[in-house]
Amino acid sequence: QVQLAESGGGSVQAGDSLRLSCAASGGTLSDYAMGWFRQAPGEGRKFVAAISRSGSTLPEDSVKGRFTISRDNAKNTVYLQMNSLKPEDTAVYYCAAARQSDNVLVVLSGNYDYWGQGTQVTVSS
Repeated sequence: QVQLAESGGGSVQAGDSLRLSCAASGGTLSDYAMGWFRQAPGEGRKFVAAISRSGSTLPEDSVKGRFTISRDNAKNTVYLQMNSLKPEDTAVYYCAAARQSDNVLVVLSGNYDYWGQGTQVTVSS
């Protein structure tokens, strides 16, 4: 069973950058499609970005051009580089892993098998 641990969250000003990391243990990251989701207070968990096992990526429209998802299978880690942060990006960010074929991108939260505990990102104006 894969365990996922997010890190890198914090409190920043609008326009700043953060890089979130998601470290996997108990399994081989290259076996999984990965994704990032976020949940703001009073809202449901929403898709942010996905990366397939082969490295194809898909960002959600509101973060396109600002957020980049990447993976380093040798380090068993997935990243979310977040630039030009806005107050509306404030949320708890979660990474997730899904067993999938090589080039499948997983968008729906229900199709993920494992989740991390989340890391808080707060952006002030």
